[in-house]
Amino acid sequence: MTKAFLVTHSGGFHADELLSSVILMRLFPEACIVRSRAPEWVMPAEDRIVYDVGGAYDAERGIFDHHQRGAPLRDDGQPYSSFGLVWKHFGRDYLLASGLPQEHVEAVHASFDESYVLPTDLVDNGALNPSSAGPLAALTLPVLLETLKPVFDDTDPEATDRAFHQALALVRSLVEAKIAGSAAKLRAEAMVTKAIQTAGQSRILELPFGMPFRSAIVKAGADHLLFVVHPRETDWCITTIRVADEGFEVRADLPAAWAGLNNAALEAVCGVPGATFCHNGRFVAAAKTQEAALAMAELAVREALSARPAL
Repeated sequence: MTKAFLVTHSGGFHADELLSSVILMRLFPEACIVRSRAPEWVMPAEDRIVYDVGGAYDAERGIFDHHQRGAPLRDDGQPYSSFGLVWKHFGRDYLLASGLPQEHVEAVHASFDESYVLPTDLVDNGALNPSSAGPLAALTLPVLLETLKPVFDDTDPEATDRAFHQALALVRSLVEAKIAGSAAKLRAEAMVTKAIQTAGQSRILELPFGMPFRSAIVKAGADHLLFVVHPRETDWCITTIRVADEGFEVRADLPAAWAGLNNAALEAVCGVPGATFCHNGRFVAAAKTQEAALAMAELAVREALSARPAL
């Protein structure tokens, strides 16, 4: 299937048609984006995909609007924007075109839908206000993209289209980075799972390098693990394991006596030659060598177990 045109509305732009454009441009790289409300453009035709304009939703005819009466809803009753509709019908093909392995497509599709697509749908439909983000409201993606619009007294007739394409380049980078990160997380899960099997009942998980590890630890039911050790560019890292994705509570802190110490001062307190750093928050420490990092982790385990014998 080839398309010559990707048609969305002219005038002010929003996150939903920008994000939709990113998805469609990957799948139809030769297509030209047309920003128009002219009837001859926003009506379905074989040579185009129409989105966020046109007053209809008909995937077979290639039109994906959500402003009309009887607009489509998700299975749970929440509204779609054009982005949600485009992602529903083209998201899996986009992921495959991005090089994602087939076995990871459904997981990444669902994850991206939850983290990027649904919030965009809700904001665009007025079902979610960015102000719910509190002090971070001005830094939410829909609000940031609004700031890229031309100022009200810019009289250049090309200003809005130029700003749209500038915003599009930014959004494309963000989407590609998010998808790449989700794919990497799945690759990391396989490596962490293997490392958990190797660790057995040890309280310390050693990894070949830094990577996302919490989700794999939770999926594996490895509740006994307390610390993770891995190499960095020039040293080794000892890190804690958070209890939940949100918040900062960890399964076990590093020893209180280490907090905020560096080099000789830390070596003197912990008794490990090569100890170089412990964050004042006691969630990460560093050492010059693998042996020193593992020795520090063992000390941290002992203190944690003595403080909480039920572990």
